[in-house]
Amino acid sequence: MNNILKIKVTIADRVYPLTIRDEREEEGIRRAVKNINEMVKQFEQNYEVRDKQDVLAMCALQFASQKEVKSVHDDQDSKKIESKLSELNNLLDSHIA
Repeated sequence: MNNILKIKVTIADRVYPLTIRDEREEEGIRRAVKNINEMVKQFEQNYEVRDKQDVLAMCALQFASQKEVKSVHDDQDSKKIESKLSELNNLLDSHIA
């Protein structure tokens, strides 16, 4: 069942109206907003940044870089898993033959 919901979120002291599909999407959005606002607060406390646009740009860079680093690690893990599975497959083949 698709329930269209209208919500408002506040990011860096600005309110943004959103239209979403369901409560699960709302939960994900609210978690993301919380993470963004926490990061904004950290940047404002740790650096003398007065411009919200600069803070939001730094947040965007931080989130994007985290995603890319995770992607690199996932790729490396996948390659290791594939290699191990190939070794196991070869070992099984040698015992079956």
